[in-house]
Amino acid sequence: MGIDKFISRLPSLLPGRIVGLALGLADLHHHRIVRRNLAFAFPEHSAAERRRLVWRVFQNYGVSLLEFFQMGFMQPEEMARRFRVHGIEHVRQAIGQPHGAIVVSAHLGGWEVGMQVMPCVFGVTMTGVAKQFKSALVEKRINAVRTRFGNAILYKKNSLADMTRVLRSGGILGILVDMARRQDGVDVRFFGKQATATPAVAMLALRCCCPVIPMFCVRETDGAMSLYAEPAVEMRRTNDLRADLVENTQRITDVVERMVRRHPEQWFWLMKRWKDHYPQLYQ
Repeated sequence: MGIDKFISRLPSLLPGRIVGLALGLADLHHHRIVRRNLAFAFPEHSAAERRRLVWRVFQNYGVSLLEFFQMGFMQPEEMARRFRVHGIEHVRQAIGQPHGAIVVSAHLGGWEVGMQVMPCVFGVTMTGVAKQFKSALVEKRINAVRTRFGNAILYKKNSLADMTRVLRSGGILGILVDMARRQDGVDVRFFGKQATATPAVAMLALRCCCPVIPMFCVRETDGAMSLYAEPAVEMRRTNDLRADLVENTQRITDVVERMVRRHPEQWFWLMKRWKDHYPQLYQ
């Protein structure tokens, strides 16, 4: 057995959880951020419930890291066998649209693995939008894994014109919509609190007349990956573009929140999600 097959067949669930627990113990800074985020988002939970959830969050993160590493050694058919697809009719709605389609997702479950559903299961590629890493070496290696099966990557900064071209050529654009800075976002409600979200998806959907399909890759208890595709988010179109952008961005955010509430242990709580509006939360 070659090294690629050996690594790709290694179990990821238990080792990944151990890695995650070690990270949670060693990284006190992010441990504190996770605790504060969970207390902020789930004030109705007891302290004991939130403590258990903190460790499950780190376990999930460890599994995600290990799965991403393994993905660099896998073949398309091996990737395809890992997925259970729910809502396949909504996935097919995103394929072959004359004006393209936008797949929206979040840093939930195995989000990096989830991007590979299109090329490995459905035989079509997509273009993901990502933030560029500061280290050129790190970026090169991560990009090689992300594009291993034919997907492409666009970097967020100044990429609106490129994203428009992808859609107008009938391509599929994948965007994670649960992170945004205040200077390039609009205000929304997330877990009942004021937050910032990117209006880029709403802008592109209105400009290109393309559907916005939510898809989330969630890890099951047995380690299998389930892709949940949902009906297209209805976009409001009126004569007030600013109001439409805010309303449509809120609708997309509501879809993300609903899925995060279903699987809170699998969301990336390590980020300072509410920093723009509640900076005191992270002091």
